[in-house]
Amino acid sequence: MSDSRIDALLPAEIAERASAMGVKKATLGIVNMFVLAVLAGGFIALGGLFATVVTAGSGGVLPYGVVRLLFGVVFCLGLILIILAGAELFTGNTLITMAWASRKVSTRALLRNWVIVYSGNLAGALVTALLVFLSRQYTFGGGAIGQSMLTIANHKVNLDFMQALTLGILCNALVCIAVWLTLGARTTVDKIFAIIFPISAFAAMGFEHSIANMYFIPIGILIKDFDPAFVARLNLDLGNLTLAGFAGNLLPVTIGNIIGGVVMVAGVYWFVYLREKSA
Repeated sequence: MSDSRIDALLPAEIAERASAMGVKKATLGIVNMFVLAVLAGGFIALGGLFATVVTAGSGGVLPYGVVRLLFGVVFCLGLILIILAGAELFTGNTLITMAWASRKVSTRALLRNWVIVYSGNLAGALVTALLVFLSRQYTFGGGAIGQSMLTIANHKVNLDFMQALTLGILCNALVCIAVWLTLGARTTVDKIFAIIFPISAFAAMGFEHSIANMYFIPIGILIKDFDPAFVARLNLDLGNLTLAGFAGNLLPVTIGNIIGGVVMVAGVYWFVYLREKSA
C-alpha cells in the first residue's frame, strides 16, 4: 500500500527533486547565475533590515526571548523572497552536493556555482548596505535603529573563530532544512510556512549566516566610519568593527555554513535516499 498524503512530497521524493534542482542550478549560465545571486544578497539584507527595525529599542521593554522571536519571524522575509521570487543563495546551494554525490554534477560545476553565487550574494548585500546607509535610515527612531545596527555588527566581529564556526554550522543546517521543506511543498502558502519556523529559529537563537553578515557587518562599518558624530553619542567599544573584523567573521561562518549544509543535511539525506541509486 502506498503512503497516503494530501499534497506534499514525501522525503524520498524531495531527495530526487533536490538532486534534479542541483543539476539545474549548477548548469545555469554565468550571467544569470550572478544576477540571481545579487538579488538573493539584497533579499537577505532586506530581511536583516526589517528585523533590525522591528526590534530596535525594544531591549528594555520586552523580554529577551520575545525580542529574539520577533527578530527571527520578520527575518524570514529574505528566504521567502528568494524561494518565491527566484534567486540564488549560497547557503541553500550547498544542497547541490546531493547531485554531486550522485555523480550528476562535476566538482568543477559545483565550485563554479558556489564561487559565482557567493560573489553575487556579497555584491547584493553590500549594495543594499550602501543604499540603507545613504538613506540615513539608521537615524530613524531617535537613532535607535542605528544603535541596533552597530550593536549587531559589533557582536558578530567579536565572536572567536570556533564560536563563529559552530554557530555557522547550526545556522545552515536549519537554512537547508527550510529549503528542503519547500521542495516538498506545492503551493505558495506551503512554502512560506515551511520557511518560517526553521529560519525564525536560527535567527532567534543567534546562529551565524554568512550572507546575512555581508549586510549586518558592513552597515555597521559604514555608520562607524562615515558618521562619527552619530557614533560618538553611543557608549560602544567598536574597535573590532573593521574590514579585518568583517573578514575574521566571514571566514569561519562561511566554513561552518558549508559544513552545516553539506554534512548535516545534504549528506544525510543523500545517504538515506540516494546512496543505493547512485551505486
